[in-house]
Amino acid sequence: MSRFLWICLGGAIGTGARYLISGWALRAFGTAFPYGTLAVNLLGSFLIGLVMQLSVETSWLPANLRIVLTTGVMGGFTTYSAFNYETLRYFQEGAWLWGILNILGMMLSCLLAGLLGLAMARWLSVT
Repeated sequence: MSRFLWICLGGAIGTGARYLISGWALRAFGTAFPYGTLAVNLLGSFLIGLVMQLSVETSWLPANLRIVLTTGVMGGFTTYSAFNYETLRYFQEGAWLWGILNILGMMLSCLLAGLLGLAMARWLSVT
């Protein structure tokens, strides 16, 4: 149970960090482009790569801390970082087809899910 609570705390920290960074980017660069989302996804992708490499390839980070940082903090910060890491692992392992399928499948299925969500909201709002 304590691991679960640490992950939840990490998620709250990640969510707060996402809010602060997105707000900063909005103020710094304006609203013409989703700079906040881009900044969060870039930083999250960098951080999950850093944490995973340090945890898996060295003894610098214990497994429990890795889980709190990746599932908790990075999970609250951005889920794109997990997608990025998983795709990069496919490429590192030489599984190019799986990496490309992961990219296409994730992008297309998420866009479709978003469209379905919009359609459902429109349907609910007129009934």
